[in-house]
Amino acid sequence: MENLFTLKKYFARYKKKLFLGILFILLSNAGTVYVPLLLKDAINAIDSGTTVKQLIIFASLIIGTSLFAGIFRFLIRETIIVVSREIEYDLRFDFWNHIQRLPLRYFQNNSTGNVMAHATNDINAVRSFLGPAVMYSIDTSVRLVIVIAIMFSLNVSLTIYSLIPLPFLSVIVYKVGKLIHEKFSLIQAKFSELTTKAQENYSGIRVIKSYVREKNEIKEFENLSHDFLNKNMEMVKIQALLQPVLFLVTGLSAILVIWIGGIKIINGTMNLGEVAAFITYLGILTWPVIAFGWVINMVQQAEASMKRLNKIFAEPYEINDSDNTDYSIKNIRGEIEFRNVSFRYSENLPYVLKNINLTIPQGSTIAIMAYTGQGKTSLINLMPRLYDCTEGEVLIDGKNVKNIPINILRTNIGVVQQESFLFSDTITNNISYGLREINKDRVLEVSGIAGFDKDVQGFPHEYETMMGERGITMSGGQKQRASLARALAIDPKILILDDSFSAVDTNTEEEILKNLKQFMKNRTSIIISHRISTVKDSDQIIILSNGKIAEQGTHEELVKLGGIYADLHYKQLLEKELEELN
Repeated sequence: MENLFTLKKYFARYKKKLFLGILFILLSNAGTVYVPLLLKDAINAIDSGTTVKQLIIFASLIIGTSLFAGIFRFLIRETIIVVSREIEYDLRFDFWNHIQRLPLRYFQNNSTGNVMAHATNDINAVRSFLGPAVMYSIDTSVRLVIVIAIMFSLNVSLTIYSLIPLPFLSVIVYKVGKLIHEKFSLIQAKFSELTTKAQENYSGIRVIKSYVREKNEIKEFENLSHDFLNKNMEMVKIQALLQPVLFLVTGLSAILVIWIGGIKIINGTMNLGEVAAFITYLGILTWPVIAFGWVINMVQQAEASMKRLNKIFAEPYEINDSDNTDYSIKNIRGEIEFRNVSFRYSENLPYVLKNINLTIPQGSTIAIMAYTGQGKTSLINLMPRLYDCTEGEVLIDGKNVKNIPINILRTNIGVVQQESFLFSDTITNNISYGLREINKDRVLEVSGIAGFDKDVQGFPHEYETMMGERGITMSGGQKQRASLARALAIDPKILILDDSFSAVDTNTEEEILKNLKQFMKNRTSIIISHRISTVKDSDQIIILSNGKIAEQGTHEELVKLGGIYADLHYKQLLEKELEELN
């Protein structure tokens, strides 16, 4: 139950409604437990001889009391169940807000399907605890106390006999509850695997079809589904056993009341109405006892789910504004400095960057080149603080990026990544994603710079054309140009192009770079590329090797140096010559 205690802050927000709900429970139960007393008096009146008028009065009182109890039973749901939905909304919002603020490191170590399972199944299991479980827990407890108190007032010895089987319930419920908790934890873990598999299949459907792996994927999903089914069936069998056992225990109580109560009527120590009231009260107790087992199921499931959710809530943001953040910074110019920067993704992994010292003047264009896996993308990820450097400092305008407000930092840095991501939305909304409001003139302007406007004009609804999931309806080059337009739209002071022309041909690339020249004026631009033609006009070119700066200079200087850059240059010249010959 310790994990569920973390929900107390949510209960506190709705304490007035919950208080009303508890009051309605008391009033509803007051009406419910009064009915057997009326029934007792009516039976005794019939037994001793009565009139039709008196019977009508008793019947009217029973109907009126039942109606009274029913109205407040409705109001219980209008308060406690409604509160559970409101808390579900709050919990889901807090979960989403927390997920959005977690660092990239978390998403690299956790699958999308696993996160989705938390957002759906786990939150729903907790909601069941917040509503039905809480409502029936209070309702059951109140009803048990009131009914047993009335039963003792009617006949102490018969009450004791009728309650003899009930202590066995505590042992049964404890054992079964423990098993349910264990089984449900396994079920939720398996559901995460199933969700992950489904999400990967949807996202990778083109690869699956290209390699004709549909049957294999269906078989793997079938195996996971079958395993999920088996684990669910194991828990269902336990739950199915619980209900009959609870009915058996309450049934034994009823048998004892009828047997011993009948003897007392024969002996004249109890009357027929009292025994009838006792049997009715046992009937009233049957649902609380059954509900108790149902509540235990829900509580154990919610405990398992809340444990999983709390594990995510405990994940630190890592990259966030802090006490050292200087909120007086409202803008940045774009001078960048890497001072003795080293970086690795975790303590058990080797360094990706080692002792990087680099100054990028404001308004200049710098290019970064390297063979695959040498740390290019890792280096640029440190600027907008997608990661923080392990050692050293990254400074912008002479200030440590850790002291610049995250919002100011990232809204002034436009990043176009090699793997473009587009949302299932219109082209206009995708390009305007970083803007506070849609500006169609701005969309047209940046699309022209990115060389994307000609493509858009060929689409059925032009800029209002809906993109498929992740831009699946577009070519790789079109997606890269749409992503470039999105980055340009926010008018960044620092523009980072991470191999963002890899999917376009050289002629289109030259056209885009020509368009970008005016835009990049007075902006700090960083270009990562494998093509010499893309970087040769840069003010400075950096060559990374083994996480260190191996070469640095202009195109001419690096060609003369005869190192890595010169080798790449001559190889690409040779490739171009061979293409022209063919």
